Amino acid sequence: MHPDTHLRLHHQRAAELHAQAAEDARVRHPESGSTLRTRLGWTMVELGLRLAQHPPARSARIA
Repeated sequence: MHPDTHLRLHHQRAAELHAQAAEDARVRHPESGSTLRTRLGWTMVELGLRLAQHPPARSARIA
């Protein structure tokens, strides 16, 4: 393949990938209101993980 043709195809594919990445970024962040929902979701995950942890081992008491 001629080097100029190869370079042209490379630039074309790179432009397609950049356009696809920009479109994916728009789909993932459609609105700024989703940030509150995201923060609330992660807070609930953190709370659930804390509740699911085993309680610390207690030492035996001898009376």
